[in-house]
Amino acid sequence: MKKPDASPSSIVARVAALPNTPFTELKKLWAQLFDLALPTHNRSYIERRIAFRMQELELAQSQSQLLVSNKRRIDALLDQTKPAQKAGRGELVRLAPGTVLTRDFMGKTHRVVAMSDGQFEYGGKAYNSLTAIANEISGSRWSGPAFFGLRDAQKKDGKEVRA
Repeated sequence: MKKPDASPSSIVARVAALPNTPFTELKKLWAQLFDLALPTHNRSYIERRIAFRMQELELAQSQSQLLVSNKRRIDALLDQTKPAQKAGRGELVRLAPGTVLTRDFMGKTHRVVAMSDGQFEYGGKAYNSLTAIANEISGSRWSGPAFFGLRDAQKKDGKEVRA
């Protein structure tokens, strides 16, 4: 199925020109637009069907272009908000910027916020890892993701890998 030249102004002009188009040209246009043989020689019917099909193809093309441009805009916005991620010995910790982690430890509630640059904010100070924050809070060596309950969530989801 070939698609003739289609722009909004040319479609309007072409639809308006259909009543003055010779019947042999209508047949050729029908063959371009449809994979069907000409079903009738009723000129009015053929003109309406051709007009509808030309508009249908134009709308499909404009919607397709709109979808592509919207996808590009969405991808660009997603690139601006990359999740914070830091590599450790295990899997990467991926938290969307603004994610708040809380942990009650020794009778005090501790609050950590993931920042867009991949760091974590705790007590008004930026840290490179959750482990550094967990070690400061507890005074001993802890895995940051385990301390804040992120490893338990992975185990429950069945993502834990055992040897």
